[in-house]
Amino acid sequence: MHTRILFPALLTLLLAAGPAAALADTHRTPSTPGATIGFANLSDGDVVPPGYTARFTISGMGVAPAGSDIENTGHFHLLVDLAELPPMDQPLPTSDQVIHFGKGQMETTLDLPEGEHRLQLLLADYAHVPHDPPVLSAAVKVRISTAAPAASAPDS
Repeated sequence: MHTRILFPALLTLLLAAGPAAALADTHRTPSTPGATIGFANLSDGDVVPPGYTARFTISGMGVAPAGSDIENTGHFHLLVDLAELPPMDQPLPTSDQVIHFGKGQMETTLDLPEGEHRLQLLLADYAHVPHDPPVLSAAVKVRISTAAPAASAPDS
């Protein structure tokens, strides 16, 4: 009689632990030593107009769309006003503060409210998991302002 009660309870417990166990075993793709990413046309302290096009740079690795398991590649994620970095051993969440560029995009229009913002880039692998070690840009603080001159960004 105890077996009939114990077995379903144990089975339920194992099934509930399955997703958590899968996250704990997330494989991190190695990054290329010395790989760097950054902003091509943004520096700390810049004042830019709403709708400014920020361009990304990468050196030492390549860019590939999410889902493309190609060695030494990844895709960008823009971290906006985060108080702390997301966990580096799990797929990055999608939110207004963690913006995915899973098609391999190398630029974005900054559709942010006026004011100061902290921006940082993070490269992640085909499964949205940051590389090991992480390829992370320096953070830049920018001010979005309608008083900023219209941007004439250089051609790509």
